[in-house]
Amino acid sequence: MAQGKRSTGPGGLSAESLLLFIGIGLFAVVVGGIWTSLKLAAATGNSQPVNVNPIDALTDLIDGTLRWSGAATGALILQLLVLGLLAGVGLSVVRRLRSSASRVDRSAQLMSSRQDVRKLTREGARQIADRLGVGHAGPGVLIGRTVRDNVELFGSWEDLHVDIWGPRAGKTTARAVPAILDAPGAVIATSNKRDLVDATRDPRSTRGPVWVFDPQEVCGEEPSWWWNPLSYVTDEVKARQLAEHFVAAQRSENARTDAFFDAAGTDLLAGLLLAAAVAKRPVTQVYSWLADQRNDEPERILRSVPGLHLSADALSGVINAPDKQRAGVYGTAQQSAQFLLNRKVTRWVVPHGNRPQFNPHEFVREGGTLYSLSKEGAGTAGPLVTALTVAVVEAAQDYAKSCPGGRMPNPLLGVLDEAANVCRWKDLPDLYSHLGSRGIVLMTILQSWAQGVECWGERGMEKLWSAANIRVYGGGVSDANFLERLSKLIGDYDILSSSVTYTKGERGISKQTQRHHIMEVSDLASMPPGRAVVFPSGIPATMVRTVPWMGRPDADVVMASLARHDPAAASSSVAPQSAWIAAGRPQPGVLQAAGPVPVWEQSEEQQRGW
Repeated sequence: MAQGKRSTGPGGLSAESLLLFIGIGLFAVVVGGIWTSLKLAAATGNSQPVNVNPIDALTDLIDGTLRWSGAATGALILQLLVLGLLAGVGLSVVRRLRSSASRVDRSAQLMSSRQDVRKLTREGARQIADRLGVGHAGPGVLIGRTVRDNVELFGSWEDLHVDIWGPRAGKTTARAVPAILDAPGAVIATSNKRDLVDATRDPRSTRGPVWVFDPQEVCGEEPSWWWNPLSYVTDEVKARQLAEHFVAAQRSENARTDAFFDAAGTDLLAGLLLAAAVAKRPVTQVYSWLADQRNDEPERILRSVPGLHLSADALSGVINAPDKQRAGVYGTAQQSAQFLLNRKVTRWVVPHGNRPQFNPHEFVREGGTLYSLSKEGAGTAGPLVTALTVAVVEAAQDYAKSCPGGRMPNPLLGVLDEAANVCRWKDLPDLYSHLGSRGIVLMTILQSWAQGVECWGERGMEKLWSAANIRVYGGGVSDANFLERLSKLIGDYDILSSSVTYTKGERGISKQTQRHHIMEVSDLASMPPGRAVVFPSGIPATMVRTVPWMGRPDADVVMASLARHDPAAASSSVAPQSAWIAAGRPQPGVLQAAGPVPVWEQSEEQQRGW
């Protein structure tokens, strides 16, 4: 909601009033200086006794009752020197403050006060953490320091974040990297650049294994492990969800679709994923089946499993459909699985040699860091990045259900940088309202409002923005409609001005109230680096100074990590692999399944109710 109207502008003093106050001030300084000089001279015995009333003392000096001495002159000179020194120091401090202040900092004085943001302070966030039983994890995710009061602000361990920062505005250095460094438990981070990985992988290696999922060679990581997307498929529902993630990750919200073929293609893809999971085939088998429209092997696989005969019937209906209809459905499904043709991508999702298999359920329990990287455009690995992210978050939800209070004992942090490009999670806006209650803290970082609309649609982006507890605008955006929205959310203030008129010798004063935005659209569009506006739920907006990793105590560790993984570094002879392994720690072994047991591996008693 917009901040309430506030009458915080100038008081509207007239020119005569200002001159009057200046004159009174100068008179007080002169009289006080003369009286103090006389008193000091009298104290040294070099002058007559001085009246305790400064005005009476000045009167005595004027009428000759009191003489001005040389000692009084020296005291006056000393006072002038002290006043000059104090004025110089004060001017220096003011200049220093002005040089470090941003041109928009004056707006911060009209925003929320320290009392308003009390629950976001270190003390307030720590109280929330203690109430949630995760006090050992620290106060929360640092947002920045308020410009108005220089107070640290934190998002608690039940707050979810949405950040909108324009290109090169500092979202990685000021938000993503510090959040990952401070995370107490498991971390999952997505990006389309290597800087996020290089800066944090070595510091994070001390808190558990580091897994870098890099199917498109964003940072040149070789596949020293693999993940099986079909391990997510434990029943028909999961198969359908995985198919939808594959489809949504490659389609914009406003893309033209066909009501029949798109739904049928998704159903076909779900059925083939289920069949491949049942038969323990690699995920690439799905594309081979799609390329052979008359192959009924997946139908036979499903029909051999008790309880999956309806899924088998659905596949049979497509296989035996008229040629044109079948070709349309298979063609639609093939487009959604096109990424499986990329050999560089699929080597991360098929077994090879003795590489360990990543297991999301073990990951959320044991901790560590998972980086999922992808590029945009044709052949993107975005569907796999999305599916892996979803698998981890859902594994965390399953784990939280079995924990005291329904929350993870160590919060899971998800930094979804470039979410609209590399992690197009269709259901994300719907999940934002309750993930925080499970101890799953997500930070979705976008470059613009329009980017979110392209991914989730106007209503989806509205839902995501409204469901977030912490909304941060970091500058660098030129979308006037979005900035006008933020300007209204920040609120207005009133300026009371007065004017003096003289009519027939009579003086008249009229007062007017003018309402202005605390921050205009132009202020938000040109907001300099190092500043961000925070919109917490239920609290007026506030402006913060960002805290980039370069200003942290562990900056040298981050610098060392960046230097070590720089492609041009001399140490590049070290084989690219997990930072956990490169740091000399034991390589993670093959993780055993800790999640739901697939239905086709359940006993008859477990299958009842299907």
